[in-house]
Amino acid sequence: MTFGKFRSVGFRMIRGVAVAILVVLLLPYLITPFYLVVNPVSTLMLWRAAKRAPVVRTWIPLRTIAPTLPLSVIVAEDARYCIHHGIDFGELRAAIEDADDLSEMRGGSTITQQTAKNLFLWQGRSFVRKGLEGPLALWIDLVLGKRRTLEIYLNIAEWGPNGQFGAESGSRYAFNKSVRSISPREAAALAAVLPNPKRRSARQPGPAVRRLAGIYEARATTQAALASCAKTRR
Repeated sequence: MTFGKFRSVGFRMIRGVAVAILVVLLLPYLITPFYLVVNPVSTLMLWRAAKRAPVVRTWIPLRTIAPTLPLSVIVAEDARYCIHHGIDFGELRAAIEDADDLSEMRGGSTITQQTAKNLFLWQGRSFVRKGLEGPLALWIDLVLGKRRTLEIYLNIAEWGPNGQFGAESGSRYAFNKSVRSISPREAAALAAVLPNPKRRSARQPGPAVRRLAGIYEARATTQAALASCAKTRR
């Protein structure tokens, strides 16, 4: 093979790889509008299913979930959820300034960003994932709106130590009853375990979960307007 032919083949290979990468990057943006009517699963659920690990999820519409749960989750995870457009830049800036490196970064991710991660990206912390997550969050907020995004998040978040996904499965695991009928304290306890349901438990809450649940329940009682965007369709 002459040098010219070798260079031509190399160029075509590079171009093919570039096109493939571009397609992969654009695919979430093309898929997102379908989630207005299709109930999605998360990448973690797919990964567990591929490994034949347990996956327990029952989709439940937001309108039938006890209203104290969405409010408790907003209070716990993203108090400015109804105000920002997918990214809370003020909170993100504070999180970065408080961290020496990405592994130590606290909070900073909105419910919309977590939805983007759960739907399209991978677990763990990295600058690459955060870089992909931001634009996706803005797109999800624009296309799906607040109510649908929150509904999806509550139904794909990991909520138990053995493959329990979504609020319904999490509630049945923790309290042996539907999320439709949980109390404000139970809703706050579910919100308290969201960061790490493998180490925190609403079923057998330790001191930290009980303390956080008390805080979230009190805040939810006095800050009901935080969830105003979830009460009406956009």
